[in-house]
Amino acid sequence: MSVRQSILRYIHVLNKLRKAPASYQEIDQYLILQSNLQDEKFNASKRQFQRDLKDISSIFELEIFYDASNGVYRINEDEISEISKRRMEAFDTFNALRIGENTSDLIHFENRKPLGTENLFGLIHAIKNRLNIKFSYQKFWEEKMTRRNVEPYALKEFKSRWYVLAKDYKDNNIKSFALDRLTSLEITNRSFIYPVNYDVEESYRYCFGIISPNGEEPQEIILSFDPVQGKYIKSLPLHHSQEILVDSEHELRIKLTLCITYDLVMELLSFGELMKVIEPASLIKEITKKYNKAIARYRNESH
Repeated sequence: MSVRQSILRYIHVLNKLRKAPASYQEIDQYLILQSNLQDEKFNASKRQFQRDLKDISSIFELEIFYDASNGVYRINEDEISEISKRRMEAFDTFNALRIGENTSDLIHFENRKPLGTENLFGLIHAIKNRLNIKFSYQKFWEEKMTRRNVEPYALKEFKSRWYVLAKDYKDNNIKSFALDRLTSLEITNRSFIYPVNYDVEESYRYCFGIISPNGEEPQEIILSFDPVQGKYIKSLPLHHSQEILVDSEHELRIKLTLCITYDLVMELLSFGELMKVIEPASLIKEITKKYNKAIARYRNESH
């Protein structure tokens, strides 16, 4: 059996167990079905299946255990990390695109520029091994490209964009650099010592987006959404601190604990008339100012 077939079999086994616990016989029947649908041979012996479980656990960093009392295999849902979820998503996408070859009328991609993911492997290597990196970088608001020399600390994702968080030797400040605006990456042999007082998770604990709070204290933010938009907010919370205060046929009211940054303000503005800021007063003032500027722009263009 080819490596490609083995990987696809792993995906099918995972997908079956993600839906519900299953016995070996049920998994085998599912693999036979997928074999017929895709004109492949995915089913395997029970001995091979046991080896597969070890490979799946290693690749996806999750635990699959046998529940003897019910005669089924289960995924330990409590141990699934965000990285494990992303790996499963990536493999699902790979399988869908493989099946979707020459079917452009079925799969419609968003037209966007590359995300700079070709540098992910190199950046992870540099971060893990504490190696200084250099690259060329161009800001959105500047035409000139500059050469940067930095200490890379971590990678962070926001709105389908990847950023490397790094200390810029130019001013010794920790900054975020978007990978889609980063080119000519060079991993040097110069090592650095990770700062003991810097914690990425703690730095962004009360942040929405990629902009750090610069010493600002988090505030309690109360937002009211119309009931339809509220369903989306419940299914995809704005932040891990989200707490539901009111959930009725008239509104969804939530509380967040966040620093008020540009990224947060832009996100709230995107909801338009479907959202109202209840607290704090400073955020109400900022949102109102943005709306007034937008209205003034339309008025000026109408004359």
